[in-house]
Amino acid sequence: MKLIISIVLLLAAVSLLSVRVILKKNGRFSSQHISQSKIMRERGIHCAVSQDREAKQQNEQKIDVNAL
Repeated sequence: MKLIISIVLLLAAVSLLSVRVILKKNGRFSSQHISQSKIMRERGIHCAVSQDREAKQQNEQKIDVNAL
């Protein structure tokens, strides 16, 4: 009985989450990636990989290899 209830609840949750996708013409889930969020871009927040790459580039410019 618990298994049947769990399956019904799971199916209800999935169907409620996908209402917009099913009912809207050419509907799809919005992207969950940080760099594609308008609000995050306005705040200057990027994904961790991009921020790490930018930080490494800034540090490489500060190091004078000839002084080593």
